[in-house]
Amino acid sequence: MTNIPETTANGLETAKILLDIKAVNFRPEEPYILTSGWASPVYIDCRKVISFTDERRRIMNMAVAQLDDAIGFSNIDQVAGGETAGIPYAAWIAELTSKPMLYVRKKPKGFGRNAQIEGHMPQGSRVILIEDLATDGGSKLTFVDALRKAEAKVTDTFVVFFYGVFSGALEDLQKEGIALHYLATWHDVLKVAEDGGYFPAEAIEGVRAFLADPAAWSKQHGGK
Repeated sequence: MTNIPETTANGLETAKILLDIKAVNFRPEEPYILTSGWASPVYIDCRKVISFTDERRRIMNMAVAQLDDAIGFSNIDQVAGGETAGIPYAAWIAELTSKPMLYVRKKPKGFGRNAQIEGHMPQGSRVILIEDLATDGGSKLTFVDALRKAEAKVTDTFVVFFYGVFSGALEDLQKEGIALHYLATWHDVLKVAEDGGYFPAEAIEGVRAFLADPAAWSKQHGGK
């Protein structure tokens, strides 16, 4: 079992946007196997947001306001996007906050400068890492490690969507001195989906069973 994140106004609004643009998929009868190895009856494609102008502006305005309240952009020197899905979100946040932008590769590109971080980053820069979503937090640590090896100071990361169901995700980041900020979770999506009748009742119930005990559900459906 995992602690259930509280729903918030931002979370519910973000969830509705993602449902309305059909970025959310409920498929309990044929589970997805995530990159992290978990089996899940739900899948979200945050990359779809890039094609919806009004919706992405609203999401980014919520993100910037929430982050400014939580950490203050006066305490951030640069905004870094994780390859590849985090890059557009980092670009939008950097533009809204008038901050320099970087992007971080999963591994050095293997030719030329063999760079893993693209852009100009002075040593000691205070950097926030931006990605589209987080499941168990593993990829965030890869990007943070690359930034820290380049002598950046990284204490915060932001995603539009945090699964919020797999135990240990927040704790693993916290052990490395990283706070995860996010707008919405699956609990937000389930509430909006159920209230708005976005999916059949049986699909809603399948997702509810998953959220009640995701580790057991995953193992029962071929995941780790």
